[in-house]
Amino acid sequence: MKINLAVLPGDGIGPEIIDVAMNVTKAVCRKFGHELAYEYGLCGAIAIDKTGNPYPEETHELCMKSDAVLFGAIGDPRFDNDPSAKVRPEQGLLAMRKRLGLYANIRPVATFNSLIHKSPLRADLVKGADFVCIRELTGGLYFGRPQGRSEDGTTAYDTCVYTRDEVERIVALAFEYAMNRRKKLTVVDKANILATSRLWREVAKEIAPNYPEVETEYMFVDNAAMRIIQWPTSFDVMVTENMFGDILTDEASVITGSMGLLPSASIGTYTSVFEPIHGSWPQAAGQNIANPLATVLSAAMMFEYAFNLKDEAALIRDAVDASMSANVCTPDIQVEGGKKYGTSEVGEWLVEFINS
Repeated sequence: MKINLAVLPGDGIGPEIIDVAMNVTKAVCRKFGHELAYEYGLCGAIAIDKTGNPYPEETHELCMKSDAVLFGAIGDPRFDNDPSAKVRPEQGLLAMRKRLGLYANIRPVATFNSLIHKSPLRADLVKGADFVCIRELTGGLYFGRPQGRSEDGTTAYDTCVYTRDEVERIVALAFEYAMNRRKKLTVVDKANILATSRLWREVAKEIAPNYPEVETEYMFVDNAAMRIIQWPTSFDVMVTENMFGDILTDEASVITGSMGLLPSASIGTYTSVFEPIHGSWPQAAGQNIANPLATVLSAAMMFEYAFNLKDEAALIRDAVDASMSANVCTPDIQVEGGKKYGTSEVGEWLVEFINS
């Protein structure tokens, strides 16, 4: 198979973790006889520095002509600390999602037996946790208009907007995922307060009868936040709106023991983007300490979801599991007293495992 990728390393630790994921991708393609073609593009702060645009037109054209996009992370404290900045790196990510039609973000959350001790939650609570969060990605507060501040700067406002079509699209996708898993779907909203949430619940209840095999439950977002911590094994597939999904999936990262272990896939109209859920961690850039496993697992999702190459994806996940069992880990998940491994050393070990 010919695999044509756009590779967007981004900012901070992005280039380091993408380098590892690409080396793993190349090793898998060699092993299985796939023809790999790829091209790098700019996105985020580095794109602002070089072009003035966090998502340049050249990058968009590259993504549009690619079968999939492997993405690192964006963000730079220079922009965080400048409230007057007209352009911010995160605008590049939002623009990419909107222009590529990336309406669904798929985030699997699963524990690794060798790392249960790293979770701040009790082992008996997190052991066996295995669920998928499906987050709507192109609507809600992050894209609602109007948005801005009053002329005197003392008032700020954002608008949360959803259409019936947007909700139907993501909820139907979530039901399909539930059908292929343990047939349970949790719809998360704030329908007791928000009009948009009431639309979500109304649409979900209309669609649910089309999937009689799926057990459907409706849960307020505050209750869901508690349940993720108290009883994570109760979830199978969870679907929710943009901002709620952003917050809940970051919260869910504590189940695995590290944000550096959670991959994601953003699927939509034109192509799919695969990326770790964590940020750019600019303070760690160039120090060879960033955990590359979430990005490597995102590459595994890419093989599976973009190309239907399940054996290739399984080999990558086996390599990641083996590396953690062997304690070949970056400092964030390393067992105390073990040998110190950096980002690149973990990557080299993974490639050797794949080649063996």
